[in-house]
Amino acid sequence: MQLELMVNGVERRLEAAPARRLLDILREDLKLTGTKEGCGEGECGTCTVLMDGRAVCACLVPACQAHGRKIVTVEGLAQDGRLNALQTAFVEKGAVQCGFCTPGMLMSATALLAHNPRPTRQEIRTALEGNLCRCTGYSKILDAVEQAAENHP
Repeated sequence: MQLELMVNGVERRLEAAPARRLLDILREDLKLTGTKEGCGEGECGTCTVLMDGRAVCACLVPACQAHGRKIVTVEGLAQDGRLNALQTAFVEKGAVQCGFCTPGMLMSATALLAHNPRPTRQEIRTALEGNLCRCTGYSKILDAVEQAAENHP
C-alpha cells in the first residue's frame, strides 16, 4: 500500500505492506532508530511513540493503521538541536541508565504532560505503568517527570 504519514512534522510517503509494523517502518525505512524494540508484544513500552498525540506501542501498530496519522518519535522531541524540558530533566535527574527504555519513557511522559501539565506523582506512575526499566527503581524517572512538570510554562 502507499503509506502517507506525518513523522516529526515531515510528510512521508512510502510503500509498505498493510500489516507491516510501524516500528519497522520507523527504524528500517525512515532510519529513526531512537525507537527501540524490546518485547515486540506491547508489554514493555520500549517502542512507544505518539500517534495523533496518544502514546502507542509501535510494535503493535500495523502500517494500515498509521496511514494518514501524525507520528512523533523521540527524535522529534528536541527542537533546533536542543533538548526539550523533559529530556533535560532526565539528564539532570540521572533518569537515564543504560538508555534502552528512555525513548519510550520520554514518549509516554510527553503524552502525559500534554494532557495533564501538572500531574501528581501517582498520575506519573500510572502514565508510565506500561514502560519497563531494568536498570532503575523508577524514582529518578518519576523525579525527572515531576521536574519537567514544574518547569512547564
